[in-house]
Amino acid sequence: MITSPAAAWINSFFAGFDLGITQTIHDIFYPIKVFSSPFFDLISLMGKGGIFLIFLSIALIWFKKSRRMGTAMLIAVTIGFLITNCCLKLLIARARPYTDESSLYYQIWLLVGQRTESDNSFPSGHTTAAFATMAALFFTGNRKYSWTAFIFAFLMAIARIYLAVHYPSDCLAGMLVGFTAGIIATLITMKLPYKWFTLDFASLFRRKQYSGAHEKGDV
Repeated sequence: MITSPAAAWINSFFAGFDLGITQTIHDIFYPIKVFSSPFFDLISLMGKGGIFLIFLSIALIWFKKSRRMGTAMLIAVTIGFLITNCCLKLLIARARPYTDESSLYYQIWLLVGQRTESDNSFPSGHTTAAFATMAALFFTGNRKYSWTAFIFAFLMAIARIYLAVHYPSDCLAGMLVGFTAGIIATLITMKLPYKWFTLDFASLFRRKQYSGAHEKGDV
């Protein structure tokens, strides 16, 4: 297996950290795998391709009261994707932990279901997307309650480690990139025209439907 210099350095520098965190998470959750395996599968599925988070963002944008949150979340997940999937994953080209069949990660991967991923490992795209959107939600929401969004983000990181499709250092990098993307998105959202946040999409949609029906002679 060919390893890039950057990936080789990360593998070496974070070797103890990655192994220790992975072993700890496995020791905690694998004994209750009847619950933990399907639960972490579901959490992981919610981050696949960022689809769920994108739809959640769009749903929040539809309503004026939550549009600021939805807008920031959508911008954040886009920034996170560009940094992680279009830049860092390609530049660093770190292989998935389960690709080393002599490693503990491979043994854990066999035990927890043998899920495979198609792209490189560093950083974790799922974790990036989760932290990007949840950080944006936190900064644009009522922080008395919005901090709870990070529970989902941390669960996403744990799920990816539990399923042995990421090293903990992949998820740590995803957290940092995602949190940064959330901050940048919040700042961008603050600069958007006020009119964007006051548009009534429901009325515009009904008006368009009425106009279309009128032109066809249905009204």
